[in-house]
Amino acid sequence: MIKYVIKRFAQMMAVLLIVSVLVFLMTNFIGDPVDMLVPEDATLEEIEAARIRLGLNKPLYVQYAIFLKSVLHGDFGKSYTYGLPAMGLIVERMPATLELVAVAAALVLLIAIPLGVYAGAYPKRALSKFIMSGSILGISLPSFWMGMMMIYIFAVIFRCLPASGRGDTIPVLGVQLSIFAPGGIRYIILPAVTLALTNTATMIRLTRSGILENMRQDYIKYARAKGVPAKALLFGHALKNALVPVITVFGLDLGNMVAFTTITETIFAWPGMGKLLIDAINKSDRPIIVAYLMAAACMFVVLNFIVDILYTLIDPRIELR
Repeated sequence: MIKYVIKRFAQMMAVLLIVSVLVFLMTNFIGDPVDMLVPEDATLEEIEAARIRLGLNKPLYVQYAIFLKSVLHGDFGKSYTYGLPAMGLIVERMPATLELVAVAAALVLLIAIPLGVYAGAYPKRALSKFIMSGSILGISLPSFWMGMMMIYIFAVIFRCLPASGRGDTIPVLGVQLSIFAPGGIRYIILPAVTLALTNTATMIRLTRSGILENMRQDYIKYARAKGVPAKALLFGHALKNALVPVITVFGLDLGNMVAFTTITETIFAWPGMGKLLIDAINKSDRPIIVAYLMAAACMFVVLNFIVDILYTLIDPRIELR
């Protein structure tokens, strides 16, 4: 176990190093931040002074070396727009994003797995066909369109849910959360459902295919012949084996939801990391963009590591090698 953890940790560091190079190079092609910081009538001397102040006058490899040294010390630089540490701004917005993702992930699990199990256990029933048709619709429709339609239906027509914002927050274990604040659940429903819809549709189809495949296996036929009840066959045998690919995809989807909530947060004006990223891109604020992408990469590699550990808990036949 310790040997495996050390090996995976080394792989994670290598991945993050490669990501840091790619992120640093890509952010140099999104525009010159000096153009956003100096006035339109700035002289060449003022423009050059701004470039020197930001360190943009140095060769690219020197800029990367300075960047990597700072990152190893936890310093991603100061935001060009806000004048504050970039990672501090990311951490400040992180609770809002994680809260939204946690609710969306809970919705995915509570809805997708039961529906997928039912559709896989009874594939010829009308309800199963309706579930699969709905899953195709959920995958096909873009999330920004679904978000706008939900705002139009629930906020404009019925006026039962707020269209944007996060509402009031209260401290929970030192973290500001809105879901436990009075009326806070009303603000999170629409963005969480929008974020969960596509992932729910994918998980339904994956769970159904896993159940269908496992119900045809010989061990299921043998257990049925021994008189094992239908529910025990379905949930104790078939579902347990079908969960391995489901957990893999769910782990990746969870990382995607954390890293790419930009569309949902922008539509619903949810003050999370995604909205901060969009604002930073519009203003060519490189430190925030780099800090966000590095934080997202860290979340991805950690989640993949956790998924690998969960494999052995679900299926003892899988060994950590």
